[in-house]
Amino acid sequence: MKRFFAWCLCLLTITPLLHAQDFLDLSYNFKAGQQYQLTQKSRTESYLTVQDILQRSTRDFQDVLQIDITEAIPGKATLTMHYTELKFTFNARNQNITVDAKIDNEKEPFQAAIKNLLNHPFSVELQSFGLVKSITGLDEMVDSATTAAFGSLKAEEKDAYTRLIKEQFGAKAFQAWLEQLLVIYPAHGIKTGTQWTESLPLRSTLKGDLNFYWNLQTWDNETAKIGGTGKINTDKLEDIQLEDGYTASAAITGNLQSDYLITLSSGLPAIAVQNTELNGNYTYRANKSKGLKKDLQVPVKIITNASYKIKQMK
Repeated sequence: MKRFFAWCLCLLTITPLLHAQDFLDLSYNFKAGQQYQLTQKSRTESYLTVQDILQRSTRDFQDVLQIDITEAIPGKATLTMHYTELKFTFNARNQNITVDAKIDNEKEPFQAAIKNLLNHPFSVELQSFGLVKSITGLDEMVDSATTAAFGSLKAEEKDAYTRLIKEQFGAKAFQAWLEQLLVIYPAHGIKTGTQWTESLPLRSTLKGDLNFYWNLQTWDNETAKIGGTGKINTDKLEDIQLEDGYTASAAITGNLQSDYLITLSSGLPAIAVQNTELNGNYTYRANKSKGLKKDLQVPVKIITNASYKIKQMK
């Protein structure tokens, strides 16, 4: 009988431990002084059908960001970042812009602008479950870079170049990119197979909402595999400014597919792959100065494929 009670007591002691091990607590965990390196490669292809004529444009982007943890307290951390490498290729309407921030090109003003972005720090305040609370210093850095690089250009060229830089590197664009890259974790432990959701506003040129759906696939002591999908819906009543200078509304929907290998010690993805496809219509507003006498509906398709690697440097 004594052995039976001892065995029961042992079970009562062990069972809660086994039960606890079934659950995984996910969050972003940093210590001041840590340093990470983020490498990104992405390609975006856009297709517009204007009056039965297909127009294709592409953007290829490569960058390396150094991330220094300058403050880490319970619930949030301050990440001080700066670009160490920037390469950008833009092709549209038989015009091709290829620039590397480290290679001087006096004939291309865009190169001077992205060169001015290198090694200038800005700060991101990140909450422990993945929401970006604020970004400081990035818009000022972009404004300074564009003013220095585009000051001598004609007004129309200056506006086009400035818009392109801000759409890629401005604080709203950066926050949209970072929130799309980082998993927003649930506030409680989860089991394998659990799905959780989060909704965020679109912060890019498009206006609307992005609804995320993540699921925990597998995990061990060091890493976790997470799959994610996203549903994108634009606000078709909200006008936007397109890169070609037109004002338009957008009735666009799309899907985002993501796969992550998460480093549990930090919560950051060691590897992430994302694919996005958007389909719908722009309605270009009449613009007499551009020869558009009435509103014009333009079918649009946008495909983006991106890969990311994050490794701890110290």
